[in-house]
Amino acid sequence: MDSSGGPTGLGRRALGPDLARGFMLLFIALANSHYFLQGAVVRGGFPGGGSGVDRLVAGGISTLVDGRAFPMFGVLFGYGVARIAARQTEQGVAWRSVRWLLWRRSLVLVGLGFLHAMLLYIGDILAAYGVLLFAGVWVLRWKDRWILLAALAFFVLTILPSDGSMAVSADPPDPSMLPPNFLDGLQARLPVQPVIALLGPIGFACPYLVGVWAGRRRILERPEQHKALLQTIAVLGIGAAIAGALPVSLWIAGFTSEPHPLDRFGPLHDACGTLGGFGYAALIALIAIRLKDHPGRITLAISAVGQRSLTCYLTQSVIWTVAFTPYLAGLADNLSITTTALLATATWLLTVLLADQMRRAGYRGPFETLIRSITYRRRLHFTAEESTSTV
Repeated sequence: MDSSGGPTGLGRRALGPDLARGFMLLFIALANSHYFLQGAVVRGGFPGGGSGVDRLVAGGISTLVDGRAFPMFGVLFGYGVARIAARQTEQGVAWRSVRWLLWRRSLVLVGLGFLHAMLLYIGDILAAYGVLLFAGVWVLRWKDRWILLAALAFFVLTILPSDGSMAVSADPPDPSMLPPNFLDGLQARLPVQPVIALLGPIGFACPYLVGVWAGRRRILERPEQHKALLQTIAVLGIGAAIAGALPVSLWIAGFTSEPHPLDRFGPLHDACGTLGGFGYAALIALIAIRLKDHPGRITLAISAVGQRSLTCYLTQSVIWTVAFTPYLAGLADNLSITTTALLATATWLLTVLLADQMRRAGYRGPFETLIRSITYRRRLHFTAEESTSTV
């Protein structure tokens, strides 16, 4: 971070967290896009009746991606919050000012999330994370043991029996996902968005709290100092994610005919997905150890996506809106599971190219610039005053 107490410069950021965010957006693209597809039989957000390849792709996404991307997002989000607070404190900023800085950031996320959900994608998570940050800023003052106990409590909530799963759904897309026209879309989304924004933090709280704890120790920035811990988390977390997904993913792929597996196995899929999110973050941090001294062009390009994750996330939603909305391209009835996964991958690759171009130009990204200008407005203003008075 520079001496003004503002955000860390792009050239001084650690590779691990940015690389994790970059890969995470590929997972988010694969996780979000298939929910737009329509079909006579819907299994876990995938239409039935596809080819053998479609079934394998659906089973793979359900096992490795669905419910695994957003926990990794939550860990990285909490990690970033902890690092922002730590950098401000190191610069001598009072806790009250740090709290207001983070509250401004949370309100920007809520506002952007509301517009995102209304205009592009009702499955927005930005507003939910904004609400979580607004309420969760207080945990930055907690001791480590209370943070971990709270994370454990929220994790237990995902294990409790429920009527389904947060990560997978047996229902086809409704008008809030695929509105027949723009005005009907606004009407359908308006009552849904606040529910997602207010209930989403319950599911995101555990990864967020673990991320705050990890951010205090700079585990992802200094992975060589925590190699044994990261190796353990990677093996156990990813292993649990795969094993815990099998009852649902085998049903989605059509290998079992159980009528309602989400009622019994949905919570298991979610809980193990949380562990998988931790495992993925740990794995990428370990990879960063080998890459950080001599990052190649591909590594730099993917980390550039992580540095501009908000812009790249919103870019994905623009493409989903154009591709799937009935009054635009209307491909929800035409694409298969496999071609949709290819579209998601191509969309991510497009954001990699765009982010890399911005990296080469030294441009942070439009939405990153927006959120930082609002988040650090008061601190930067105070710094200018201090500089003037010193002169």
